Amino acid sequence: MNPSFARLDSRALVRVDGPDWRDFLQSLISNDVEALAPGAARFAALLTPQGRMLFDLFVIGTEDGCVLDVQAAQRQAVILRLSMYRLRAKVEIAEVEGRIVALWGALAGPAPPPGWIADPRLEGVGWRGVNLEPPDGAEVLDEDAYDAWRLGLGVPDPARDCAPDKTYPIEADFDLLNGIDFKKGCYVGQETTSRMKRRGGIRSRMLPIVFDGPAPAPGSEVLAGALRAGETLSGRNGRAMALLRLDRIEGAALTVDGRPVRVDSPAWMAKADAG
Repeated sequence: MNPSFARLDSRALVRVDGPDWRDFLQSLISNDVEALAPGAARFAALLTPQGRMLFDLFVIGTEDGCVLDVQAAQRQAVILRLSMYRLRAKVEIAEVEGRIVALWGALAGPAPPPGWIADPRLEGVGWRGVNLEPPDGAEVLDEDAYDAWRLGLGVPDPARDCAPDKTYPIEADFDLLNGIDFKKGCYVGQETTSRMKRRGGIRSRMLPIVFDGPAPAPGSEVLAGALRAGETLSGRNGRAMALLRLDRIEGAALTVDGRPVRVDSPAWMAKADAG
């Protein structure tokens, strides 16, 4: 089986460099970039002071700074928010042209071709790159095929699944997908995020659900009997993500729009949660 390749046109790049770039980002985002090496990547979030999601991002190390892989529709908002925090820090923040690409599925060897970066969220997701061409033998697909792969793994997509300024990163499984470093120092929104994790305050999570037929409309109510258990998010035929109340789904018969659904918790989630 050959690997699959797709351009991720929904993503764009922001350059952050200058003498203070590491300290600058370290004080803002949910993951640690102190030891980020050129060619390596971190998955992270930029939060509100109250700990809710603003932007998801991949931080890719370069020789003199980093580039941020962000939602294309939010690139200007990301730049504006970072600039607001810049103050006297010696950093430069700017758009940079580039094409984000993804590679996933079977590969001929244990590692992808040179230039590819392992997706930091989860080993099975695959690899990401900038301005790379399809490797020999790769099947060239579109971004919708990549989204189907992501959904099949049970990995939320913040662009589709997170409501800006409403969703907490732990609800979107950032803590299970290497998107939060709980050992680093303070960053914007850190207090709420840490409290939710360490004091057992995780009431809801994004989980994949399966069903027969087309996906329900985003925002459709998930019921456990007569009780509201959550709502549906992104989806496609037979499968969707849902934000679910953990205390209401255990052993419950779940329905959406009168149709039975069931939670299909991926193995990686149980392993990450236990770790």
